[in-house]
This record gives sequence, structure tokens and C-alpha cells, in this order.
Amino acid sequence: MLQALLFDLDGTLADTDPIHFQTWQDILREYGLEFDHAFYQTHFSGRLNAAIVKDLLPHLSLEAGKQLGDYKEAEYRKRAAKQLKPLGGLLEVLDWANQKQLKQAVVTNAPKDNAQFMLQVLGLDKHFTTVVLAEELEKGKPDPMPYQVGLELLGVSPVSAVAFEDSLTGVRSAVGAGILTIGVATTHEPQALMAAGAELVVNDLTDPNLEDLLHCFGREMNTIAL
Repeated sequence: MLQALLFDLDGTLADTDPIHFQTWQDILREYGLEFDHAFYQTHFSGRLNAAIVKDLLPHLSLEAGKQLGDYKEAEYRKRAAKQLKPLGGLLEVLDWANQKQLKQAVVTNAPKDNAQFMLQVLGLDKHFTTVVLAEELEKGKPDPMPYQVGLELLGVSPVSAVAFEDSLTGVRSAVGAGILTIGVATTHEPQALMAAGAELVVNDLTDPNLEDLLHCFGREMNTIAL
């Protein structure tokens, strides 16, 4: 029986990838680094800031790397404040989940300040009372730990949950935790998300195949007005 939906944050609740991409480009240009979107998808998407900075700027101290990551996120929040909006179909899916009394959680590699900011701007800060922050755990995505913690906090088993993810690291994390995972193609090509283990890939949550999948998951699902 379906009991829970678990959502990634960036690229899943809202299409934030273009804002993150441009922000990183502008900031790292000051360090002499230029990169395109393909490089960004491989080296940035779904990863913790500490790992990103360590790989690209290994000469920075841990403290300097943290300060750079904090600066980038502050700049991202400034830019995103006027641009963020819920991903298509998200609010309808959340309403349906509430009607079905499904438990819900956010599981993210994003920093705490970003998570709080995004949920508040999207008007979902009171909706999601369970938020798992990978930065507070021993391991972040792609390790399954964040989703395992999410399942534990919700008190559900992997086979009774569905996860929504836009990054390859996120899909691998959720699949590694044993959760049926829906890929959201805001950040990566559908083929890449499928190769990472997604059961289905949608452009946004208005896709009728989403309803079909949840129905085939063995649940009686009322039609979502999309």
C-alpha cells in the first residue's frame, strides 16, 4: 500500500537549475573557471557544495571553501527570490497526496538556509514538516542514507514509498534505498535518469504517465485535475 511520497528540492519542487547554473558561472569566473551546462551537469548537479569546491578549487582551505559555498548560496537566494514558482503539477499532486493521507517529506543535498528559503517562497514550509538535510548526515546523495533516514522518520518501508528526483545522484540515492523513483527531467536528459535507475521520467508533474504509474503501483488513484 502506498504510504508516502518523498521529494527532492532543487529541480523537483521547482525548476531551479538555470538559476544555480548562472550563479555558479558568475562566481567561479572570478577564479578563472569557465564551463558549459554539460560540465555543470556532471560536476555540480545534485552534489554537496563542499565536494564541488574541493574538486574544482582544491587549493582552497576548508574554511575558504565553506565561505565560497555560503556566498554562492546567498547569491542564489537573492536571484531566486523573484523567480521561484512550483513545478507544473506539483500543487495538484500534493493536494491529491493530502486527500489520500499520504506521508510526505523533502530529502535534499541543499544547505539548510536554501531549503528553508525555497519552501517558504513556494508556500510549502508548513506543508513539509519532515525535511532531511544531507549536510546534517554522515553521507549525502548519491549514498542512500538521506532517503533511508527519510523513510525512518516517516515510519514507512521502501516498498510503500515513491520518490521524485531530478539529479543522477538523487535517483541513485533513492533507488539505493529501495524506493521506486520517478525522474523529473528539469536537469538531466530522460535517458540519463532512466540509466540511473528511474522507473519513469516526466518533464513535470502534469505528465499523465505519472498518474498511470501510481495507479499501476497498485493504488486506487482519483483523477488529478491538471
